[in-house]
Amino acid sequence: MLKIITLYTSYVRETDNSIPVPVDMSYGRWFKITEALARAGHQVDMAVSDRFESIQSPKSIRINDVTVRMVPLSQVDWDDYDIVKTEFHGGFKTLKMFGGADHPFIISKLGSVVAPEDRPGIYFYGDYRKRLYETQCEINETSRYVTVLNGSAAALWEECYGSREKTLVVPGGVDRFIPERQEDPYPASGEKRCLFAGNIYDLDTQPEANHTLVKKLNDLGRLLARQNIRLYLLGRGDTSELDERYVTYLGVVTMEASWQYMYHADVGLVVSAGEFQHNNESTKIYHYLRAGLPVVSESGFPNDHVVRSAKLGEVVKNDDMTALAKAIVKAASSSGEEQEYAINYILNNHTWDQRVNVYDLIFKRKLRLAE
Repeated sequence: MLKIITLYTSYVRETDNSIPVPVDMSYGRWFKITEALARAGHQVDMAVSDRFESIQSPKSIRINDVTVRMVPLSQVDWDDYDIVKTEFHGGFKTLKMFGGADHPFIISKLGSVVAPEDRPGIYFYGDYRKRLYETQCEINETSRYVTVLNGSAAALWEECYGSREKTLVVPGGVDRFIPERQEDPYPASGEKRCLFAGNIYDLDTQPEANHTLVKKLNDLGRLLARQNIRLYLLGRGDTSELDERYVTYLGVVTMEASWQYMYHADVGLVVSAGEFQHNNESTKIYHYLRAGLPVVSESGFPNDHVVRSAKLGEVVKNDDMTALAKAIVKAASSSGEEQEYAINYILNNHTWDQRVNVYDLIFKRKLRLAE
């Protein structure tokens, strides 16, 4: 058994509760990987913001079937841990801020790898992209392992920093066990429901992506309204330009609560911030399918093959809202038999517990060296 600490951010969002809870996929991955590492038999702590009122000293928290300890960042003794695992660029910056960047065994997870210049398919630009790249350079110098989502991300990392044996590919995943279906959370309506559950970004971080996603949702919502289908948006981001005539904004809920919106939808939607995503996958694909929700996705995501493999939904040519609307109408009539196949496919291939298996080899090697 190893003693591991995971960390992500030092700030607290307005919608966060008195203890950290996942309300988007960045928080979600942090929690789920932490939970899966604990389930694999390791002692796992989470380094959390001192601003959480109920965690002013180390506190054990039950997460599903495992217990992890949350420790205020200012109280962490990094030398106390065999492994420090950071989530995303922000996690490494937090580690550096709190004096842990010289730890000898850091595993740095990145959700999207950026290049030293703006690149097609990577929707971070200018100074913001430059700051991300500078953080990557620090990660390259200090981290024992770097974890990315897919082969294209690994290839870009090696292009930037040279061949690296210690680059791990660990895609997104989903829970094996999810909440049971409960009452319908949607506003009353006689229309079928198409759900986009995810971050549409904001003007401070990815303004171009926000503009593109909102325009696509507005255009698609207008087309679906003609087919008696209502488009719903659930998640974070700037909604100031969202056309409420055609798209209903459901706000932000915890990931736990989001399962009810997926259960009670007819179709799960995935749209892209551009022509293709170079190395940033869509984790919502795994979640829609785990709930048995048919998926209609624009092409261009590194993991859109999952939709085809699950045989529940369709991948449509990018930036063709008419074709996307037609596919949504078709997917809304999927049968229960198709849903069962998709759920089993996800359980057999894409759970968080399977994802942490990638770490087994390096953890076992470290344990042998410690003996």
